[in-house]
Amino acid sequence: MNTAEIATLFDYNYWANGRVLNAASRVTPAQFVAPAGLSHGSVRGALVHVLSAEVVWRLRCQEGISPPAMLLETGFPTLDSLREFWNEEEQAMRAYLAGLTDDDINGTVRYKTTKRVSHQNPLWHLLAHVVNHGTQFRGEAAVALTACGQSPGDLDLIFFLRAMPAIPAPPA
Repeated sequence: MNTAEIATLFDYNYWANGRVLNAASRVTPAQFVAPAGLSHGSVRGALVHVLSAEVVWRLRCQEGISPPAMLLETGFPTLDSLREFWNEEEQAMRAYLAGLTDDDINGTVRYKTTKRVSHQNPLWHLLAHVVNHGTQFRGEAAVALTACGQSPGDLDLIFFLRAMPAIPAPPA
């Protein structure tokens, strides 16, 4: 794995987040927080979980800090408050990623889970996990949004890649 590939995955991640957040802006505040049979309760709960994972993993990888808990859904009373915090986190993550080298990506990160269990993985595994994790819980939010008549549309990586300008092949 290299930094360009990780950057592409995170470009996809934030594109997909944007599609889901835009769909969420079209539901009522009551629909946003209503129980929806999701693993984290509501559309808000699913999205806060995605955001929280991004924050926690960036802190583990960038700063060596293993937070003991995830963000609380109640800390984001509105979609606007969630979107504002997420924009700040996206900027922080993109700045972190921009400073990484290929050697960094393949280096080992030691961290503790929120249950305080120690682990270690190559950095690229953890960064790929952030994107993959987001895919799962954005998907849950998308199901609930679609049930409210506000589908975010296709969220697959291939749709993102097809929408991006072609990257020229390296010289032979």
